[in-house]
Formats: sequence, C-alpha cells, structure tokens
Amino acid sequence: MLENPLRDPRDRRLPRIAGPCGMVLFGVTGDLSRKKVMPAIYDLANRGLLPPGFSLVGFARRDWADQDFAQVVHDSVKQYARTEFREEVWEQLSEGFRFVPGDFDSDDSFDHLRRVIEELDEIRGTGGNHAFYLAIPPAAFGKVVSQLQRHALTESSPDRWRRVVVEKPFGHDLRSAQELNGILHSVFPDGSIFRIDHYLGKETVQNIMAMRFANAMFEPVWNANYVDHVQITMAEDVGIGGRAGYYDGIGAARDVIQNHLLQLMALVAMEEPVSFDASALRVEKQKLLSSIRLPEDLAVTTARGQYAAGWAGGEKVVGFLDEDGIARDSTTETYAAVTLHVDNRRWAGVPFYLRTGKRLGRRVTEVAVVFKRAPHLPFTQSATAELTQNALVIRIQPDEGLTMRFGSKVPGTQMEIRDVNMDFAYGGSFTESSPEAYERLILDVLLGDPPLFPRHEEVELSWQILDPVLDFWAAQDTKGVGPEAYASGYWGPSSADAMLERDGRVWRRP
Repeated sequence: MLENPLRDPRDRRLPRIAGPCGMVLFGVTGDLSRKKVMPAIYDLANRGLLPPGFSLVGFARRDWADQDFAQVVHDSVKQYARTEFREEVWEQLSEGFRFVPGDFDSDDSFDHLRRVIEELDEIRGTGGNHAFYLAIPPAAFGKVVSQLQRHALTESSPDRWRRVVVEKPFGHDLRSAQELNGILHSVFPDGSIFRIDHYLGKETVQNIMAMRFANAMFEPVWNANYVDHVQITMAEDVGIGGRAGYYDGIGAARDVIQNHLLQLMALVAMEEPVSFDASALRVEKQKLLSSIRLPEDLAVTTARGQYAAGWAGGEKVVGFLDEDGIARDSTTETYAAVTLHVDNRRWAGVPFYLRTGKRLGRRVTEVAVVFKRAPHLPFTQSATAELTQNALVIRIQPDEGLTMRFGSKVPGTQMEIRDVNMDFAYGGSFTESSPEAYERLILDVLLGDPPLFPRHEEVELSWQILDPVLDFWAAQDTKGVGPEAYASGYWGPSSADAMLERDGRVWRRP
C-alpha cells in the first residue's frame, strides 16, 4: 500500500503504532511483571498501539500451560490496568499468549522457546521481531543472554530485529556496571539494548524539556546569574515492605540517586540539544553528567539515615532495623542526600541538592529551581518580611504539574508583599489522562526509539559520581559512624537539615 503523501512522519499528533512483533517476558511471577509490564501491554493494545498479531511469551519455573499464563495476565490486567477492560481487546491479545516452563540453565527450555517463537512468526505474523524483557535479578542477566545467543535467538538481520530490555539496578558500583555492560554488549549491539528507567517515561519528566526549550520566559534565567540552588526530591511515605531481600545492602542512594535523580538533574541542567533525537539528547546528558563534581568534604555535604519507629498514615510503624529480614546491625541507609556542583559556565557556583528517603512526610517527587533574592530596593524591610525566594517547582508525582512561587502585594493600604503560587496541573488542563511510564517505554522498545533510555556511558558516569560517596560512607561504618536515625513520618535526619543550613538554605517541605 502506498503511503499517504499528505502524511508527515514528523507529525507528533499521529499515534505511533508498533509493527509486527512480540515480546518474551522473563520473570513473569514477579511484582514488576504483574503490576507494571502486563497491564502496560494490555493498555497499549486497548489504545490500538500494538499490531493485531502481537505475541507475549512467558518464561518461568512453573508447571503452567498457555491458559494458566493467560489467567495470570488476565488477573494482573483486571487489577492494575489503567484503561477499562474490553472483552474484544482481551480476546485478540490473549490469542498470542504462550508459556515456556523451564529454568535458565536448561538447554531444552531455550530450545522450546526458540520453537515457540518460530511458531508465532508463522501463525501470528510477528516477522521474527522479538524483544526479550529481563524482569529478573541482574545476577541472572549473563546466564539468560548467553542462553539466548547459544540457541540462535539474538541474531538480527535487515528484515528482522531482536532487542533486550533490562531493569535497574544497572550494577551496584562502577566496576559491576562495566561488567554488566560487557555481558550485554557481547551479545547485543548497543542500539538493541534498552535500559529502563521508568522515571524517564513519566509525562512530567518529559515536560521538563518542553518547559525549558519551548518557552522564551524560562531559558534566559536558567543559569547561575539568577538561580540560587536546585533541590531534587523523591520522597516515599512507605517503608521497605517485603523488599528486605533486595533493599538491604542496596540502600537509598543506589536505588534512587544513581539512576532516577541523576537523570532528572541531567534533564534540568543540560544544554539545549539540536533535536530530541536519541543521539542529540545523549550528547547533552553525557556532557552534563561528566561535568558534575562532588564537594571535597563529604562529611558535611552528604547525609544518610535510617527510619525509626513512628507514625505513618495514622498508624504506628516499626523502624527499619525491626523490619522482617533486616539484620539488627544493618548500615543500609533508607535516606540519602548529596550536594553536587556542575563545573560549567551556566551553573558555576549553583549547588544541586538531591535527596531521597522512605517513611518521610508524604509521597512526592519534584524538582525545585530556587531563584536568588531580588534586592528589594524600593521596599522597606517590613514590607518584604514574609516574602521568600521565587521558585519554579516541577511536580512529577503524585500531583503532576508545575507551580511558580512569586511575591504579590497583599490587599490593603500598606505595601506588604507575600508569597503567592501560580499553578498548572495536568489533570485540569488536558482531557486525556497521562499514560503510565511503562506504556510509553514498552512502546518505544517495540518501535526501536531510544531517547528515553540511558546508554551505558550515562550509567557509568552516574556510578563515577556516586561511588566516592558510597566509599566514604563505608569508611564511616568501619569507624562506628553509621546512618542517623529519624522518626517515621518526618523529613529525614537532622544531618540533612544541617547540610543545607551550613549554606544558609533550608529544604522545601512539600
């Protein structure tokens, strides 16, 4: 069929629909698959963004038939899908479900997987295009990709593609990240490796680029001449839940700062790319990450803590050291804060404060750009006594939007200036709800569109930034100086407040 000559492929208003393809999902029994991946696949199908013959193959150590796997997907979709359940969509989608029982060491299992994929290519028209989603612990990545290669499942050609999707953590330090990247690159070319950071799929994260580069009012003041400092926060009001086995030994810094917060910082601080193509974005993000510098005295420019017993959501909760599965002498931090500087002309002298923690005052992720104070020359000191610094706050979750804080006159006969807020909320400005991050990211994998996926260079640069902090904290542990306790429901340890107070600043209380 001839392509419509009036259709401009650059027109972003047109939906992007994946061509013939399928996905193999390893780790189908885990929370990630059930709560995020399976519902996202259904939501994409419900929105008409998957091909009619899309197939989903589950691989796990379970004695299931195809219909058992289909029931697992059905239950996950009914519970967690964003869009309404439609029987006709489900019927078409579920026809492409298959299940392969086995384990990662079994050659017979991967032979079976190859036969299933070949069968789907014939009866579903998937065209040899398959993505392998590794929703499994990173320690198993090498074994799985080696098996895929051994059984001729990774070979691409001009008329078919094979891709691999991996989830964080991308290693636990620079060395392990380099080893992991080496394993993946030994089997797949770089353009076929998709590292998922689900924060980069959020609409509000992408809106950082739209806000900065589509509007003339922000970029002229987006520099050290006007910006006093930047705060990037990811706070959770929950504890570790049932994740003790994963979380203990990982901690807040590895879990959040190395990936989510440094990626957010890169988008906030990078220079304008020549386009939003993957290669152009990658260049600017890598330039920014390579220019980040840690302060010399990490004792006063970093902070870490562990939540203690307290109140959360109106309920009494236990401390981290009393959680099931946590050793009583664990030094794993549940709160981490770091001070970073950017050694370039735009941001010289502007500190970036990054923090994350569990059992904090509320669940919120935001970027706050705090501006320098105006000299207030025409005003008396009493007129501006209640005026703080102007700020632009990008709210990433849960109340997605943007707030501008500035000074305005209080009604009355006196000249009195106070803070007021101008607010933009996604829910109040657009009729269409934002898709889940995994919808956008999975579709990008199937389309082979990589702008929102960090490359191995970005991952390794992030570890280069964080490793000295982790090494310093480990050295403190040997001296008996572990994480500081903070009460659940509060906003972290006192050392984090002192970190900013030394600079004459305070943390925002969202």
